Amino acid sequence: AALTVRFLTRRFIGEYGDMEFIYSHNLTVDGREILFHIWDVPNSQQAEDGSSEEKRIQWADSFVLVYSICDRASFNILPLKIQFIKATKEGQSQEKVPIVIVGNKRDLQHQRVVSSEEGRLLALSLDCGFYEVSAAE
Repeated sequence: AALTVRFLTRRFIGEYGDMEFIYSHNLTVDGREILFHIWDVPNSQQAEDGSSEEKRIQWADSFVLVYSICDRASFNILPLKIQFIKATKEGQSQEKVPIVIVGNKRDLQHQRVVSSEEGRLLALSLDCGFYEVSAAE
């Protein structure tokens, strides 16, 4: 949620509840007006029944999966999430689904438990993009 709000408002808010939101946002990219719809789902809600998660996956055109570099568990669930997304989206067509893995909290190096290299290797092995960022900065 912090990363989504930072993208939409350029402000950082550190504390969020476990709420699910859909945001709409216009952005000009390469001279073209793009309308984004962002379905922001906290990790705790992603553990719901498979049909809710499948509905979200069918709704989306691309995916940004965010983990905390300070939380190994948030990183460890990514391979299963990505496999589920690919099976759900790519099973219907031959088109590759755009997925980006984002390691957040780069500003908290002293609390890091997931290395940048681990993130890059995971993204490479799963054919995804990879970035490390700090929503706070």
